[in-house]
Amino acid sequence: MNNRSFGNNGEEIACKYLEKLGYKILERNKHYSRFCELDIIAQYKDTTVFVEVKTRKTNNFGTPTEAITKSKFSNILKGVQYYISENKIKNYRIDVIGITIKPELKIEHLKNISLL
Repeated sequence: MNNRSFGNNGEEIACKYLEKLGYKILERNKHYSRFCELDIIAQYKDTTVFVEVKTRKTNNFGTPTEAITKSKFSNILKGVQYYISENKIKNYRIDVIGITIKPELKIEHLKNISLL
């Protein structure tokens, strides 16, 4: 399985997880530039939620959420700013979902993150 399909598999797991919690998936893989892609855009009650998904086979080289660098977060933030401007969104937050596949499936959901 290549990196792209592995990442898509992780996003599919994240979507199913969010839907079970009552989120409505609005969009996936929204591109704004070569550097900016919003993995999942969802609606939860009156809040638009932008979800960055990181998937790892194991935690041998760190957890999935540790892969969110300041640079990566800055790119996500730019995409979020474009999206909320285009769609006139008032209530929003940024979440991260980290998925580890082995030794057993583990999902870590961090809500309303900020690296500033």
